[in-house]
Amino acid sequence: MPFRPTTFPAMLLTALTLLAPATTAQPQAELIADRVVRFTDVGVAAEDLKPSIALLHPYPAIGNAPEDFPIQPTFFETDEGKEAFSIDFAPGTSLYGTGEVAGPLLRNGRVIECWNYDAYGYGDDTPHLYQSHPWVLAVRPDGSAFGVLADTTYRLRIDLTSSIEMTSDGPDFAVIIIDRDSPQEVVTTLAEMTGKIEMPPLWAIGYHQCRYSYYPDTRVLEVAKGFRDRNIPADVMWMDIDYMDGYRVFTFDPVGFSNPAFVNGQLHDMGFHSVWMLDPGVKVDPDYAISRQGTINNAWVKTADGEDYVGEVWPGPCNFPDFTNAEVRLWWGGLFKHFVKLGIDGVWNDMNEPAVFNVESKTMPLDNIHLADEDLGGEGTHAQYHNIYGMQMVRASREGVMKAKPDKRPFVLSRANYLGGQRYAATWSGDNTADWYHLESSVPMTINLGLSGNPFTGPDIGGFAGNGDGEMFARWMGVGAMLPFARGHTGKGNIDKEPWSFGPEVEATSRRALERRYRMMPYFYTLFREAHETGMPIIRPLFFLDPTDPALRSEDDAFLLG
Repeated sequence: MPFRPTTFPAMLLTALTLLAPATTAQPQAELIADRVVRFTDVGVAAEDLKPSIALLHPYPAIGNAPEDFPIQPTFFETDEGKEAFSIDFAPGTSLYGTGEVAGPLLRNGRVIECWNYDAYGYGDDTPHLYQSHPWVLAVRPDGSAFGVLADTTYRLRIDLTSSIEMTSDGPDFAVIIIDRDSPQEVVTTLAEMTGKIEMPPLWAIGYHQCRYSYYPDTRVLEVAKGFRDRNIPADVMWMDIDYMDGYRVFTFDPVGFSNPAFVNGQLHDMGFHSVWMLDPGVKVDPDYAISRQGTINNAWVKTADGEDYVGEVWPGPCNFPDFTNAEVRLWWGGLFKHFVKLGIDGVWNDMNEPAVFNVESKTMPLDNIHLADEDLGGEGTHAQYHNIYGMQMVRASREGVMKAKPDKRPFVLSRANYLGGQRYAATWSGDNTADWYHLESSVPMTINLGLSGNPFTGPDIGGFAGNGDGEMFARWMGVGAMLPFARGHTGKGNIDKEPWSFGPEVEATSRRALERRYRMMPYFYTLFREAHETGMPIIRPLFFLDPTDPALRSEDDAFLLG
C-alpha cells in the first residue's frame, strides 16, 4: 500500500515531494459493464479480495477502463494502517445515498459509519443505524451523476466533509464506480448490479397496524374489529414478541396466544393478514426443541475458541444461528413449514444487527467465528460478517416461507440489512421517537434508502418511543400514508396509537389519509412494479425533476411519488 503522509511537518513534506518520482502509480482499473469501472489498489490481485456480497453475481472484467473515465479513486493507508480511498469532486456536486442515516437529504459534510447497530432513539449525531450501505450518489452541477460503491462488508467510515473518502477496518477491497448522464440512470444501474425488490403481495402495500405488544390475542382481534367498525382501511395486524412462550422463537404463549391458527382465521375472516416477529436469538434451554436441534446441527455462531457463543437478549442466554452458512439457513427455513400452516402470512425479523444486551458494543465479539459459505468468503470473524448477519437471516426466512408457501408471494420485514439486501426483505427505519424531529427525518431517510437501492421502506408512523400528541400523529399519518411501507407502531408502556386513539378529529384525518392511499392503490402497485423491473425508487427526490436545478438539491420536506 502506498503511504499517504498526513502528519509530517510542512518543510519535510516539501522535501519529500521534491524527492518523489514524477509519476504516481495508478490504481488498477477494469471495465465490468458499460461505464462501470472496478478499481483496486496497485498490486492487489482480484483473487486476494473477498467475494462481493452486494453484487447480484460476479462481474468479470470485459476490458480495460476507458482512458477518459472521469472518476478515479486515490487509494492510501491511514496513519492507523487502515485501507482507504478518496475521490475529489467538482464544486457544486451534491451527495446522497449512504443508506439509512438520520439527518437531511443532502449528505455533503456528513461523516457516516457502515455498522449495523441497535440505535434506539437515534438522532442526527448517531453515526450508524441498523443498516449498512457503503454507497454514495454524487450529482454534478450539470445534472450528470456518478455512484461510488465500496465493496466491503467490514466496518466502514464514509467521510463526505471535503471529498468522498471511505476507510475500512478490513483488508483491501474494490471500489466500483458507475458514471451516467443522470442520477436516475445511476440508481437503476445500481439496482441492476445489486438486485431489485421482488413484487410483494398486494396486502403488504396497504396499511399495517402494530404495537409492542398487542396482548392477549383478544386484544389483536379487538383492534382489528376497531378498524372495520370505524371504516378505516387497513390490511395487516402485527404480533410482537409477547406472543411467544418466554420469547422462544417459533413458539406461542400458552395463555395469551394458545390458538394462533384461530387468531389468524378470525383476522382472515375480517379481511386482515398477519405478520409475526422472529428474532435471531434462540434461548439456551435443553427442554426447547429448537435449541436442541440447533446444537445437534452445529448451527450456532462460535466463539474464538470454538465454543457455541452465548449472548443475552430477550429470552435470556441465547445462541445465534450462523446464517452465513447454507446448511444453517436451510435448517432455519425448514422451521417455517409448521409456522405458516397456522395461517401466518408474513414474517418480521428484528434484533438482527445482531443486537446483544449488557455489552458495550451492543453486539457479539468481533473475533467470533462464522463457518460461512465459500461464495460469501468462507470461514471468517464476526468483524467480516457482522454487517450481513441480518441480510443472511432474512435470506433464510424468505427462502423458508417460499418453500412452505410456494404459491404465495412472501413478505419479510427486517430491521438490519446490507446493500443488496432489498432482494430479500423490506425494511423500516427502526426505533424512532414520537417527536417532530423524527417525523421530519422520515422523508429524507426514506428517499436516501431508495437512492441506495432499497425502495420498500418507511418509518414507524407516530413514533415508536414516547407518546406524542394528536396533531403530530395526524400529520405523521398524512405523510406516512404516502410512503412505500406504511405501518403504525408504538412501544410498550406508551399510550394507544390506533388512528382513533386521539379523538374524532385525528380519527377523521387518519381515515382520509388512508382512504387516499387506498384510492391510489393501483398507482402504488404500478410503482412497486416499476421498482421491481427497473430499480427506480417509489418515492423520489424533487431534483429528479431537474437535476441541474440547485434549488431542488436540498429539498427535505417534499418528494415525488413516482
